[in-house]
Order: sequence, then C-alpha cells, then structure tokens
Amino acid sequence: MTDTAVVVGIDVAKATLDVAVTPSGEGWSVANDADGLRGLVARVKGAAPVLVVLEATGGYERALVAALAAARLPLVIANPRQVRAFARAVGQLAKTDRLDAAILARFGQQVRPTPRPLPDETVQVLDALLARRRQLIEMLTAEKNRLGIAPAPLHRGLRQHIRWLERQLAALDDDLDGQIQASPVWRAKDNLLQSVPGVGPVRSRTLLGELPELGTLSRRQIAALVGVAPMARDSGTARGIRRVAGGRAPVRTALYMAAVTAAHHNAAIRPFYQRLRAAGKPPMVALMACMRKLLTVLNAMMRHNTAWQHQLAVSHDTVAS
Repeated sequence: MTDTAVVVGIDVAKATLDVAVTPSGEGWSVANDADGLRGLVARVKGAAPVLVVLEATGGYERALVAALAAARLPLVIANPRQVRAFARAVGQLAKTDRLDAAILARFGQQVRPTPRPLPDETVQVLDALLARRRQLIEMLTAEKNRLGIAPAPLHRGLRQHIRWLERQLAALDDDLDGQIQASPVWRAKDNLLQSVPGVGPVRSRTLLGELPELGTLSRRQIAALVGVAPMARDSGTARGIRRVAGGRAPVRTALYMAAVTAAHHNAAIRPFYQRLRAAGKPPMVALMACMRKLLTVLNAMMRHNTAWQHQLAVSHDTVAS
C-alpha cells in the first residue's frame, strides 16, 4: 500500500455513519438506515479504496458490514482498543464521530491491517444466536442470585422467571443445533471440533460462531487474535512477566473450559499439562499454555480437514509454548 492509496474510515453510531477518506481528506455523514447505506456503499465503491476500516460497535455495524461485503470491498473490522492506542500515539486526544472516522482512515493507511474473510450469512446468524445465549445465561445467573437473597413473597415470581429463561435457553440451543445441522459444511466442521476430547456442543458452537478465521490463519496469528499469545513486558535489562491481553473473550472462555477438561481427559493435552506442572509452572500458567496448544491443534485440524484421531500423530509438532 502506498501513501497515495485510498483508505476509507467509517465511524458507526446507532443513528449515523461518519465517513473519512485519506489522503484526500474528504468526509461526509449519512443516516444509519437502508437509504444511507445504499448511498454510502455507492460512493465508497466509486473511490476504489484499497481498504475500508471500521470498529466493532456491538451490533450497529452489522448492516454496514453486510452491505460492504456484498459490494466486495476490502474491509477490516478493527479492534477499538488498538485504534484508541493509535489515536493517542499520534496525539489525537479529542473524540468526535468525525474525528474518529478520520483516525480510522489514518490507522488503515499507516498500520495497514490485512483484510480477512468476513463471516457469511450463516455465521452472522450463529453469532447473533450466541450473543443472545450469553444474555440469557447472564439473566439466569442474576435471577438465581436474587432468589438467594430475596424475601419469601418474591420467590414465586423469581422461580417463574427462571423457568421461563431456562425454556428460552433450551429453545435457543435447539436453534443453534438447527443452524449447524442445516448446512453440510457447518455439520462437518462441528463434527471435526467435537472429535476433540474437551470440546463439546457449546464450545464447538462458540468456536464456529465467534472465530470464523479458525483454520485460515497461522498458529501465531490465531493465538494473537483470540488473546492467548503471551505479550512481552521488557524494558532495558528488566524482563517482565509474560501476560495475555485483548482478544475475543467468549472464545477464550470456551477454550479455558475445554482446556480444564482436556488437562484431565485428553491423551495429548494431559501429559503436556502434567509436564508443565512438574516443571514448576503455576496451574493458571499451565492451563493457558494448554489453551494455546489446543487452539493450535484445532486450527490445524480445520485447515487440513483432519479429525482428532489423526491429529494425535502430529500433536507434538504443534506445541504452543
């Protein structure tokens, strides 16, 4: 990418979309609705950008992402934390929608993130169902906690709500299974993932919906994307403790639970965990290493379309230390 290459930054809000183009400095704003999206996509496509950059905003960007993907524009959904760090690094402390769009364009021009394959419609539906599942679980947990401290007159209503939430959760799980089973491709991927001891239906669904890049990136790239790659904290002669940071929390949670199970029941992960513990590594450090090893194996399985039984033969060559 050259300094004259066109990069577009789009700041997404519930009601509006602010657009900035570099290096021309052009900018405009449209409504975040069907008419606004049509006009924005046409205008952006006419600029022939090498990159379009926006941030994940918790759902307001989905229609825009779908429209840009349909137009086959090179799109990157940037990590908001990384973009804010970039803004501070270049001295941009003020924050408005227009300035945010300009920072996104400048971020794309200077950092040059690589566009990745976007989730297709099935993945987006699966992602939405998974998000709703997390919300239901949070509500269930909150209501059960309230039941433990609420006075007796409130118990009946709380129990009724808990039963209703449990029915909703069961129905949602059926919808998730239906989405996966309806597609031969997804069914095959689900079967591959669940062939791994420690990866059950819920963890498989989470990986399919929250990590569509699985099998398309290198082991280092996928570890950094999920947030299980140790980050250096060194300065001069000082060597800090390596810690993980950032990444995709739902995927990391699923991998943690899978690693806990695999550390006791998985023929490849169990000796790896035991070896780390015998070497004096704390339990959480050993489990984090197991998470990264497990992710590396899953990534290789998806890339080569190989089930776990075959993967065991090469598991020692994919150690994620």
